[in-house]
Amino acid sequence: MRVRADSSVGSAPVCVLGDVDLVRALGLAGLSSVVVAGPDDPVRYSRHVVGTLAQLDHWTQADDIVAQLVTWAGTQQGQPVLIPQTDGDLLLVSRHRAALSAAFRFVVAEEALVEDLIHKQRFQALAQRSGLDVPPAAVMPADGAANLPRGLRLPVIAKPLTRRDLVGLDLTGKAVRIDGEADFRELRRRTSAQGIDVLVQELVPGPETRMESWHAYVDGEGAIAGEFCGQKIRTWPLEFGYSTAVRITATADVACAGREVAERLGLHGLIKVDFKRDPAGVLRLLEVNPRATLWNFPGAVAGVNLVALLHADLIGRPRPPVPPLRAGVTWCAPREDRWAAAAAGVSTTAWLAQMLRCSARSGASWDDPAPFVRGELAPAVKRRLRRVRGGRVAGLRRE
Repeated sequence: MRVRADSSVGSAPVCVLGDVDLVRALGLAGLSSVVVAGPDDPVRYSRHVVGTLAQLDHWTQADDIVAQLVTWAGTQQGQPVLIPQTDGDLLLVSRHRAALSAAFRFVVAEEALVEDLIHKQRFQALAQRSGLDVPPAAVMPADGAANLPRGLRLPVIAKPLTRRDLVGLDLTGKAVRIDGEADFRELRRRTSAQGIDVLVQELVPGPETRMESWHAYVDGEGAIAGEFCGQKIRTWPLEFGYSTAVRITATADVACAGREVAERLGLHGLIKVDFKRDPAGVLRLLEVNPRATLWNFPGAVAGVNLVALLHADLIGRPRPPVPPLRAGVTWCAPREDRWAAAAAGVSTTAWLAQMLRCSARSGASWDDPAPFVRGELAPAVKRRLRRVRGGRVAGLRRE
């Protein structure tokens, strides 16, 4: 992918539909960001953020978000770069690409492919058509029978067809484990009450540390401009949770498997391919995310800044050099990782030592402390003081 260089765009902030980890990755490349963020989002305080746009619901207010983005882009010189990070933001950019492409420079996969990758049932069908090794799965309709779909073996996991419905099913993680009839009845109660279909998939045994991933930026000619691999250390919740600590790796079979997935699906742009290694050591494909992720920050710290490579191509500038990968770099989200570590039986002292050794911390970097100090610590202290003062007043009244 090569476009005509535009000096005005080269110095313009990147419009980020994402969090502080994406902002930090861009900041390591000397790039400033304008973020779409709520009033309490710590990302607003990053030293790499030069402006904010109001946060709206990307699932229900897409037209309003697009109008806001296009209006902001019209105040900039040239077409600024736009980078989405979540499923909802990726769908927003993909479904409104005609309007947004007149105002921004961005890269997303073809619209049908984006829809296939985001929707669990469509992804299952796509992977099977493409000859990719995904665990067997079947859809359980909201009003379907409360038993194991034909052809599957227990244990299984159930997950909504899109992440939009995680809240509707009252899931704290990304999925729920099903071991027997009682679990199916409880799942059926939830899905029926909310009218939510779910994908029921055979469980790949093993802890979350068996989750491994391939990350890359593939340019418009199909060449891999940069890549690295990763492995989860901890998640919250402990099972089927969101990453709270990860490690950058250079695992050869993960990289080979990731490249094969990208080639078979015809992917380009930013890519994350998730696998789980089964007890026999075989990598089983779980999902593909064609967008930015939290991994872009630790990957950049490890020397492979995928979003910087993407940005250079979008504005027509030479790509920054890619040094040898520094495998072993770790990242954590301190608050959530403390919960995960405690639940896993890790002592506070041991966890603190691990956290301080991390080369990348979400929102708590020594050279960018404001997201933690102003965005998380200060509000927590204020809440604590309000509770203490309220307790004192209530005590006086009781007496």
